[in-house]
Amino acid sequence: MPAAYPRPQLVRPQWICLNGPWRFCHDDEQCHASPRDVAHWPLQINVPFAPESAASGVGDTGFHSVCWYERDFDCLPADDRVILRFGAVDYAAQVWVNGQLATTHEGGHTPFACDITAMLEPSGRQTVSVRVEDDPRDLAKPRGKQDWQLQPHSIWYPRTTGIWQTVWLERVSRTYIAKIRWTPQVEEFAIGFELRITGDATPGGAAAADEELWVDVTLRHGARVLARDRYQVVEREVDRFIVLTDPGIDDFRNELLWSPEHPTLLDATVRLLRGSQVIDEFESYTALRSVRVLRDRFMLNGRPYLLRLVLDQGYWPDTLMTAPDDAALQRDVELAKAMGFNGVRKHQKIEDPRYLYWADRLGLLVWEEMPSAYRFTRTAIKRMVREWTEVIERDYSHPCVIVWVPFNESWGVPELTAIGKQRHAVEALYHLTKTLDSTRLVIGNDGWESSATDIIGIHDYDANVEHLRQRYGPEIKVEQLFDRRRPGGRILTLDGFPHRGQPIMLTEFGGIAYADRAHTGIRAWGYTVADSEASFSRMYAELLDTVIHTALFAGFCYTQFADTFQEANGLLYADRTPKMPIEDIARATRASRTHIPGGV
Repeated sequence: MPAAYPRPQLVRPQWICLNGPWRFCHDDEQCHASPRDVAHWPLQINVPFAPESAASGVGDTGFHSVCWYERDFDCLPADDRVILRFGAVDYAAQVWVNGQLATTHEGGHTPFACDITAMLEPSGRQTVSVRVEDDPRDLAKPRGKQDWQLQPHSIWYPRTTGIWQTVWLERVSRTYIAKIRWTPQVEEFAIGFELRITGDATPGGAAAADEELWVDVTLRHGARVLARDRYQVVEREVDRFIVLTDPGIDDFRNELLWSPEHPTLLDATVRLLRGSQVIDEFESYTALRSVRVLRDRFMLNGRPYLLRLVLDQGYWPDTLMTAPDDAALQRDVELAKAMGFNGVRKHQKIEDPRYLYWADRLGLLVWEEMPSAYRFTRTAIKRMVREWTEVIERDYSHPCVIVWVPFNESWGVPELTAIGKQRHAVEALYHLTKTLDSTRLVIGNDGWESSATDIIGIHDYDANVEHLRQRYGPEIKVEQLFDRRRPGGRILTLDGFPHRGQPIMLTEFGGIAYADRAHTGIRAWGYTVADSEASFSRMYAELLDTVIHTALFAGFCYTQFADTFQEANGLLYADRTPKMPIEDIARATRASRTHIPGGV
């Protein structure tokens, strides 16, 4: 099956996918400094699948700190530019084209690119080589759920080394649009529009009219044109607000608002012109959607909205962090919605942009969480800040993304109650995130030991619904909740950060493990174990009923979407087969919240 276009909000027609067979070798002794040193390629790997995965054709789960990739491709030089792009390479990459070092990149979850125009051979036959360094024992880099032990244990999974998202080429004009950014402003019924130009020098000063650069942008809802504007490029950038005609009446306004129930996207065509000549053109999309908190409730498009989330690890048995194909990403979004959820918390993983595309198009809210490092060092924090900044840059324009989560359960900052610089790190990442994106909510540290945060997230895997009622029920005053220690022996908020009225959500609970006879070969690890489908169905329904009808909670996130290796606590098996009728799951998940403010 051909790969889907890997960057869904900036789609150009001329691109070449470089997924497929590559030459491959490990370099455990780190003998090779450049591609010329690699005399023998004993293996072939199927990119973009990591060498630890079965789908890669390598399937080697051992400890390997360095590996090499190489492949040939055809690309004739012309009067345009050729850009080589990598979706994600874990962890540190060096890239050569025809033996010339083209670029380097550090960070296992974010894209990078290089202009290889000047490196192309006139014959049209080109070679790209990649060296990847990914120390499996290094706990001071963002690694998420990738285990540092040889075999996966507890809640950690097989490692992902090297290329794990699409590699591709695109041809662009000598001067082209490098970045685009959409910012919805629902209250003003407007869309912020930013772009940056790169390439050959652009005219400055009193340029002739036929040399001036202009940008045309057209926004459409279906066949209806909402706006068609033209802006002059000044200093290689455009930064404007596109104001839409406001119909005034809520019913008409709501037709254009994006939500999980009505995921209305606004299609965009963007053209870069030099004088009257179009020199770059692409398709994009955006949406009108706002998120904020009002007192103790989460607000979507200015209305209280109960978040019904499921925790999603984003792994597949044979392909690990890489989806088998684009259809698998679409199916995961569809299954989450079919089970009654209106959102997912992507746990310890920065998901492929194609997943966000399907969440945008089909209507699924996404909490995006930074993969953790597990040591607190200056190096770890510098790595995290750099990569987290790239994550926000990559996914800023996706309407489905509503919450950023830099830290989870104090991972990487384990002594928040005692060590000031660890508290400063969480507070700094919270404020950095709010600086880079003031339009979304931020949870500094999800689960416990909250400080700087827009939402108080609580993780509680007690499966006894009576205990949950006693702990969070109407007879409990909020101040009592924060004076008590929660399961795990952790306080909910750090000293100096009392509850200021933010929404409180149960952001991890459940974790019920169950496997039927056809799946008894798996190790059924979970926080609680059900011994039959009927028991599993009853336990899930009781938990959801209790949580949904707890007025304290402005939302919840059930653990978890699907079984993931030794964790058998999914609502679905690892192959995405439901463990009970999906209608029963949806019925429990969608239960109405009655007589509670914001009870949607």
